[in-house]
Amino acid sequence: MTTSFPVTKAGSRFGLVAGCLAMVLLAGPARAEDKVLAKVNGSEIRQSDVTMAEEELAPSLAQMDPATKSENVLSFLIDLKIVSKAAEDKKIADSDDFKKRMAFTRNRLLMDSLLAQEGKAATTDAAMKKVYEDASKQISGEQEVHARHILVESEDEAKAVKAELDKGADFAELAKKKSKDPGASDGGDLGFFTKEQMVPEFSEVAFKLEPGKISDPVKSQFGWHIIKVEEKRNRKAPDFEQVKAQIETYVTRKAQADYVGKLRDAAKVERMDQAANAPAASPAPADASKMAPPAKK
Repeated sequence: MTTSFPVTKAGSRFGLVAGCLAMVLLAGPARAEDKVLAKVNGSEIRQSDVTMAEEELAPSLAQMDPATKSENVLSFLIDLKIVSKAAEDKKIADSDDFKKRMAFTRNRLLMDSLLAQEGKAATTDAAMKKVYEDASKQISGEQEVHARHILVESEDEAKAVKAELDKGADFAELAKKKSKDPGASDGGDLGFFTKEQMVPEFSEVAFKLEPGKISDPVKSQFGWHIIKVEEKRNRKAPDFEQVKAQIETYVTRKAQADYVGKLRDAAKVERMDQAANAPAASPAPADASKMAPPAKK
């Protein structure tokens, strides 16, 4: 039941791609300490080339140790130069297919580079604090409940569990023995949750119970529950530093999506595959109200 800070999605109107190709343009110029690691037919491969390639190839290198990673990337770059030279000799670059792919790659790199700049410019401290404050206002005051539950298959089982609890059985220990929920080993502890984070039948009962009270059997799509409320409180927003990375991602992507939307609104776009008056798809609006610290499942 973890709720995380939202990320703006541009949907069919704009498929935001923060691909690793952007790293090619974002990698700075060679520095003074940029060593030559290899030469292929006189063409140099420098440390900066390896670094850039590591960024682009990151997913396939994730399980390698640093030394193995660098060696594999350098070997790849050597092969890249050898094979690309052979492709040049065979005039591959003159084919229509290659030219189309080259144009696509160039446009993709230009787009990624510009959007990276726009996103970076938007993530000011003031902008991030504003998003945090707005979301905090929506969160503050919402009630949360800390509860445990015991989940069983049938109503008869639930009634039997309730009878044991009425006789003084320890709720957490009984949950470990009887509950089929994955959290049974933790005494059925669900941590704190808001009303919408649970199925309606469960929430309806849990939010009416007073702390320390135990419910009668409650049926949901998962089975039959016995609920014990441990505590109630008003929900608090997490500290800014706790969600800063999520806010930065949110602000960055929203700025990028807004920028693309603005450019698209100003552009003349003709869709030959759609009816003349078909409405264009719009980005899904962001919901900044769902900021929350990690919740205990």
